Parts: sequence; C-alpha cells; structure tokens
Amino acid sequence: MIVVYGATGYTGQLVVEECLAQGVRPVVAGRDADAVRAIARRHGLEGRVAALDDAAALDRALAGAIVVIHCAGPFARTSRQMADACLRNRVHYLDITGEIAVFESLAARDAEAHAAGVMLLPGAGFDVVPSDCLAAHLKRRLPSAIALSLAFHGGSGLSRGTATTMAENAGSPGAVRRNGAIVPVPPGWRTRVVDFGDKPRLTVTIPWGDVATAYHSTGIPDIEVYVAMPPSVVRSMRLSRIIAPLLRTAFMRRRMVDAIRRRPPGPSADERARATALLWGEARDDAGRLVVSRLRTPDGYTLTAKTAVLIARKVLQGGAVPGFQTPSRAFGADLILEVPGCTRTDQ
Repeated sequence: MIVVYGATGYTGQLVVEECLAQGVRPVVAGRDADAVRAIARRHGLEGRVAALDDAAALDRALAGAIVVIHCAGPFARTSRQMADACLRNRVHYLDITGEIAVFESLAARDAEAHAAGVMLLPGAGFDVVPSDCLAAHLKRRLPSAIALSLAFHGGSGLSRGTATTMAENAGSPGAVRRNGAIVPVPPGWRTRVVDFGDKPRLTVTIPWGDVATAYHSTGIPDIEVYVAMPPSVVRSMRLSRIIAPLLRTAFMRRRMVDAIRRRPPGPSADERARATALLWGEARDDAGRLVVSRLRTPDGYTLTAKTAVLIARKVLQGGAVPGFQTPSRAFGADLILEVPGCTRTDQ
C-alpha cells in the first residue's frame, strides 16, 4: 500500500492522480481533516488525518503501508518527523524535496535506516530524478571524472509550495561542492552559457539538490548546478547579496509567504502539458577528457508525479534498497528513461 502524505497540496494531488492513472489506489493523508476527506471522497479513496507533530496519529496513518510519498513541504520542517515515523513503522520513505539540508540530514541516517530495513529516498521528483540520473550516466561514460556541472531550463512556473520554500530560504547563500565538501558561495556566484540542444542560454549557479545527491551517486568531488536565467534575474541575484540580512528577517519572509498565498496553487494542466524541461550535464577528468549529455523531459510537476509513483511502484514490487539512497543509486542511471516523454542524447 502507498500512502500519499500531503495529498491535498498542489503536487500531492498530482501524485494521487498519477497513482490512479497507473492503476494504484493510494491512501491519502494530511493534517487538514476537511481537505483530506474531500480528496478521499472525490476519488473514492481511504483518507487518514494526522499532523506531523502527533507521533501516534502519524503511526496510525502509516498502518499497513509499504511506502509513503511525502509531499508536504517545506521539507526542512517536515522531513524529520515523517522519516522518524517511517523508521518506527518500517515503511519506506520517499519525498519530493530539492533542499540540500534535507538530503544531507537523511544521508546521516543511513545506518539507522539499514538497521530498520527501510529505504530513505528523498528527491523522488523533478528534484532530483532526471538530474541525478544524468549525473550517474555521465559518471558511467567517464569513470575518471573529477568535476561535474549540471544545468536545467524550462518548466511551467512555480507552485505555491515551491515558491514558499524559496521564500523561506531568501537571503541564504548558494552552494557548490569542492573536494567532496558542500561550501557556500554568494547568490549568482558564477555564470556560464550552456547549449541545451535548442540554443545557448545564460545560466547561473543555484543551490540545487544535486550539490548534495550527485556526490552520493557518483563520488565526483566537484559539483556545480546551474539554471537558465535572463541577465536581469542574475543581476537581481547579485543585488540580493547586499540586502540578504533584510531578506532573512521574519518580517520579510512572512510578507513574501503572504504574497505567495494569494497566487494560484500552481501551473494549470494546459500550462504543464505545453511545457518541457531541458537538462544538460558535463563531466571532465584531470586529463582533460570531457563528456556532455542532455535530457528532455515533461514539465517538472508532471514529471514529479510520474517519477514518484514509478519509484513507489518499484518499492511495492520489492525493489527497495535499505539505507539512504538517491534515485540513480537505487534504480540505475536509466531510471528516467522509463518515464514516457523522456529522451537522452550524448555528445
């Protein structure tokens, strides 16, 4: 049995719909009783109500489950409670985070998860399945790689949940890996022009989840992740260095979150259907050898639902690997190619 926790949120609802499209009837769960009952009635599913800070209720919500897809972020505030419950109840854990701190905190629980026979696999969505698989594929092509750069472009916009996570991290530094360690860098630290296969685009470094996960997947010690942005946004990122103390105040973060709550929940179905995402990766070794690969995928939210359910179904079929895992480490670099609409090319 799959439990989708946070099933009433924007992405959680997409995950529930994708489960049903693939012939899986999940249990829907969350903290808002009225919202949980509404989505359960809509789809004819069982609904369970539990707040993350109520351990007994959370244990009841996971009763009989084999795997949970945790969709209630920001995960820096919610992942520990759900992981605790999964370890207590020997339920495999998936989430859709892209937060570096969450990946690293769950990686630190590897031995605990092994002892419980539980898989902890954060980042089962667009963050970070396609980019993690791309990183693993590049390492496979160049086993001697010592440096990895990843970049992405496209999508249909932000959900309220994604935007809220970004707002709560406003004013924080960026991050890259150097010699295996995650190190902070200023916002907008480095730019480069990347050819995604359609045309060259300006990209800028961001603290994407692969700064954490790609190291666990590949062992490559130097990692940078970029996103395509217009020059005006890059300038704004660099300006934010000056006003970072203001952005980190509770007042400013509250104002940003309040503004986000007035927005639509996320991209419409038509917007998602029209959108695609492009990913690029480059690995090089100390002899100067270099390999480049690219991926084309559906929109990030559509892909998140598809990859989360794909991985959950593999777990139901007995494919879980105990301990902390990344998508490619558990299921291989070609996992992403099992999703319809995903194609990979090598240069």
